[in-house]
Amino acid sequence: MIEVIVSLAVVIAGLAVLGVVLAALYQVGAYVPRHLQEGFRSWVFLGPAVFLVAVGLLVPAIRTIYLSFFDDASKKFVGVDNYVDIFSGRNTRLTVFNSFLWVVVGTALTVIVGLTIARFAEGMRAEKVAKSAIFIPAAISLVGAGVIWGFVYAGPPFNNGLLNRVTSIIPGLPTSMGGDGQRIWMVERGFGPLTPPQGFPGVNTLLLIVIFIWASSGFATVVFSAAIKGVPEALIEAAKVDGATDRQVFYQVVLPYIRATIVTVATVTAIGGLKAFDIVAATTGGKFGTSTIANEFFVTKFVQGRNGLGSALAVLIFVLVTPIIVMNRRAQQRAEEMMGA
Repeated sequence: MIEVIVSLAVVIAGLAVLGVVLAALYQVGAYVPRHLQEGFRSWVFLGPAVFLVAVGLLVPAIRTIYLSFFDDASKKFVGVDNYVDIFSGRNTRLTVFNSFLWVVVGTALTVIVGLTIARFAEGMRAEKVAKSAIFIPAAISLVGAGVIWGFVYAGPPFNNGLLNRVTSIIPGLPTSMGGDGQRIWMVERGFGPLTPPQGFPGVNTLLLIVIFIWASSGFATVVFSAAIKGVPEALIEAAKVDGATDRQVFYQVVLPYIRATIVTVATVTAIGGLKAFDIVAATTGGKFGTSTIANEFFVTKFVQGRNGLGSALAVLIFVLVTPIIVMNRRAQQRAEEMMGA
């Protein structure tokens, strides 16, 4: 108890000292030439944030890039060998393909589901209640979502799997598709006649992506719904006066108007899919061919202690995220130009 009180006192004292220093520097700004006062006072408050970003983000990022060119013991320079290993090894290459599937399928279906619900829920009875219910999965942690869906996908020796219960009552369904109610969904990569070759994502990976879509669609729905409500009524009325149907209004007026919002939601979802770790860790632990880049990074760096390959995987995530952010920024700029035109 004494240690907690001492730690709290130190934190409070540190914040007090920081506040005094900032206030003193702000007052010093009064003696700076008038044309420099605004910039000086801005940097007084920006300085600590910039310092913390540099120390907490920039320096570790540079160090991670540096370590990615060394061996797993961080002693011998190996060049790009770690990156070659990622794409040449069957297991690590599969994690890249899995992450690509998470980004493409997860993002596309999340946007489609979110737009569909936002469109048809607009103006319906109990709209707020329906959207609140849809948003609930977004309020659940991804680990919690993985645990919940673990009961849905549960198979032998457990008998509480909802999906097995559903497939077992479908007449004539083959055993390979769960017809006997004994399928181990999280382990089996094939489904019916479909058997993915080694090194390619399996059906069990798609089942994990379903969890991601379920947890992300609520957020997408709420954002799209707000954007649709922001479409000027004059545009919609003008389109209807010209003879456009509700369907045509949605596709030719509403969607172009909220394009920047769609890109933003797709960007956030794609980055979430690229960093997918929680769901995988809570369901399969990355086994049975379901591992992603983020999960493989955790296992490689913190479980196996392989600094070189682990750092290379972290750098790969950063490299793949960068173009997504660039595309999002360009889409926002085009939207701003359209709004200003």
